[in-house]
Amino acid sequence: MKKLVLLLLIGVVSLTSVFGATLTVGAKNFTEQYVLGNLASLLLEENGFQIVERFGLSSLVARQALLTGQIDLYADYTGTAWVTYLDQEELIADPDELLQKVRELDAENEIVWLDRINANNTYALAIRREDHEKYGFENLSDLVAYWNEHPKEFVVGVGYEFYERPDGFFAFAEHYGLNIPNSQVSTMDDGLTYEALANKKIDIAMVFATDPKILRYNLYVLEDDLNFWPYYHISYAVREDVLNKYPEIEEILRPLTLYLNQDVLIRLNYRVDIEGLEPKIVARDYLEGLGLID
Repeated sequence: MKKLVLLLLIGVVSLTSVFGATLTVGAKNFTEQYVLGNLASLLLEENGFQIVERFGLSSLVARQALLTGQIDLYADYTGTAWVTYLDQEELIADPDELLQKVRELDAENEIVWLDRINANNTYALAIRREDHEKYGFENLSDLVAYWNEHPKEFVVGVGYEFYERPDGFFAFAEHYGLNIPNSQVSTMDDGLTYEALANKKIDIAMVFATDPKILRYNLYVLEDDLNFWPYYHISYAVREDVLNKYPEIEEILRPLTLYLNQDVLIRLNYRVDIEGLEPKIVARDYLEGLGLID
């Protein structure tokens, strides 16, 4: 029934017009992105498009590929666009206002941001739950106050990109007044920070708010009480010329805005990272369960 509603929304004529047209869908290089990329690919394919997938890209490579037409669309994050792509420093506390401002500025680059998904995959710092109980840290200010007094007691593990990006670790340290030696910062692949923390190779880990490994390893996420990180809500970014040619894309992808949320996304990520299923299988199962694809 839901699939029938979607088809009615899009319209038979428009579906006929896109049949056989080719779109290139991108995705970044971590689990959630593979899931989101497959969700878009499967929906578009179901509705008549031929799909080429370019998955496993870094943020900046994916962005550049979109700008240059090497990909036509991919899921990205409003906070990443605001800080990293559009070089903005203003802190915007309302997620809808942030999306609107990203849309306005990125329109100059001929990029259209579709409606946002209600999932905020922001950066965060986490500690072992036993250390939460030991030290009593509730938020990042608690951690920083103690860490400044004991600068060599903790080692923090961060992803390579987080280490370098303008809204990454050192910008966080400046915002919170943290002053520790660089030797206390260990860089690694994003997904390894959780295991390194659980195995006591590090004491603090950079994490993503929608990552199921937080649950798996029973980690405690510290509150960003000074509101350093912007919202990182998910939206599909589409080249304007592609959307003008195939306006049906927006309606085809709209169910993801309607049905995906933070809890659902964590569950989908869990099936990949913890249960070991392929992202395409997880995406297909989810869409079939909603009746959106056969």
